[in-house]
Amino acid sequence: MKTALATPEPPVVSTQSGGARAALLLATFALLWLVLCRHLSGEWWLNEQYSYGWFVPFFCAYLFWLRWENRPQVRGQRSEVTGHVARGVAALALLLLLPLRVFEIGNPDWRPLSWVHAIIVVTLTLVGLWWMGGPRWVRHFAFPVGFILVAVPWISPIEQPVVQGLMRVVAAAASEAVSLCGFPAQVEGNLIRISSGVVGVNEACSGVRALQTALMIGLLLGELKRFSPSRRGVLVVVAIALSILANFLRTFFLVLIATQKGLGAVERWHDFAGYSIVALVFIGTLGAATLLGRSRSQTSEVTGRRSDVSTRFVRPAMLVVMLCWLVFVEVASAAWYRAHERDLVARMRWRVRWPESEPTFRDLKITESVRQTLRFDEGRAARWQSEGIGADKTDAAPTAQERVYWTLFFFRWQPGGGTLLRARAHRPEICLPSSGWEQTRDDGVNFYSVQPGVTLSFRHLEFARWRRGPFEADQFAHTFFCLQQDWMEARTSAGPRTALFSSDSRDWGVRMRVRVVEQGLRDLGQQTMELVLLTTRPLNGAAAEAVFAKELPELVKIEEAKTVAQPR
Repeated sequence: MKTALATPEPPVVSTQSGGARAALLLATFALLWLVLCRHLSGEWWLNEQYSYGWFVPFFCAYLFWLRWENRPQVRGQRSEVTGHVARGVAALALLLLLPLRVFEIGNPDWRPLSWVHAIIVVTLTLVGLWWMGGPRWVRHFAFPVGFILVAVPWISPIEQPVVQGLMRVVAAAASEAVSLCGFPAQVEGNLIRISSGVVGVNEACSGVRALQTALMIGLLLGELKRFSPSRRGVLVVVAIALSILANFLRTFFLVLIATQKGLGAVERWHDFAGYSIVALVFIGTLGAATLLGRSRSQTSEVTGRRSDVSTRFVRPAMLVVMLCWLVFVEVASAAWYRAHERDLVARMRWRVRWPESEPTFRDLKITESVRQTLRFDEGRAARWQSEGIGADKTDAAPTAQERVYWTLFFFRWQPGGGTLLRARAHRPEICLPSSGWEQTRDDGVNFYSVQPGVTLSFRHLEFARWRRGPFEADQFAHTFFCLQQDWMEARTSAGPRTALFSSDSRDWGVRMRVRVVEQGLRDLGQQTMELVLLTTRPLNGAAAEAVFAKELPELVKIEEAKTVAQPR
């Protein structure tokens, strides 16, 4: 006679061992989340558009605590098959952390890696919750755990079209409203030109900051009210609409201030207007949440009864292995770069030789807002004019009587402190469209000689700004942009490497990112050089490159190799 096999009861654990197990569990997941937040904090600190991210981890903890107060009952059995799947998912996620962290250290601005990292952390946390409370706990705690995703910076191909498109809409609407008030205004991209100067919808290199903040506020209030998914969607739409309205009112207000009190008064009111956006979005979304809550059925959401916490399903051995692995990942990732830094010497450096002897040379003021955004250690901008380009360059070249306008930017960041993030915040494809320019062509990356045996790589982009009025002319700009990292040469190296470059992606090529990791280069010093050639008639790419190649050796000065600070 066969007897049915009963599921064995878990062993009884003492209060003391249960407390030690809970402490081990807390330490393991605290380290997991701490590493993620530390990585994301680079963008939160440097990019004001994501500065709200500092609050998100605390909101996650608060929402988790609220959910903890009415957590569902824990069932005493686990499916063996589901357990194997959960262990497999957790093992795969943990293994991915090692190569991920190695690439993150060398490429702190590569946003897809941030998304992968956040998804891994969320997945591991949900697996841990499943192990403690089963599928009901996963569903119950999914939102507060996944809420961290709102603080992850958007991928650039998504962020730039959305942000730039909304900024143009706001600028156009504000320009029309100001004109209706009797003050002539003309929109130029994200800028509004009035009689006394130019007022921006936002700083030239930033976006509608309130958009991402509104998304966070809408999701946060929806969770606090425990709305249904449809009501949460309505609340998010309301928050985004309020952010667009708030940016319109902010721009309209600042333009009126500029027309009546001058551009200098805009700076005094700038911060007040910015904080007012967040306040308006929060108050308006809170009001919408209150209205939605009043019409909500009292039985729209049923929560489980609070249960006692038990960690008897979590094996201490698994927690110890997981904690040791997390520590090993951080140590091994740092050791990879330190091992490559032992035999490094400084490479050849170059600086800008400013054409101060030109009669029309003048320095351009770098505003305080730009300084706060880029946080460079050394920076300068200048503009000058030169004679027209000869007709032999191209059939569409300017005549000899026309002037060619040059604008040169140079910024340098010393090693450490997230220099790569700051260096890539100032690029022509980001900044020029914000000031009314339209990108018309990407001519890729080419190498240009600065002296025999020494070349630098520049990315060539073409822009146009079309005539807006009867007394204005079309303008055409060729920009040549170089971002160079302070490569540190090995003592056995055959010679200095060229500057970092890519023509494979909008930001930076995958090939070069992999190369940085292979050679163990992290957070070294950065410097950027951007030269803009401006004409009033179209100039083809080949002619512009020929002019640039002729001008570049006069603008670059090669320095001798010298001792530099080792990367941290």
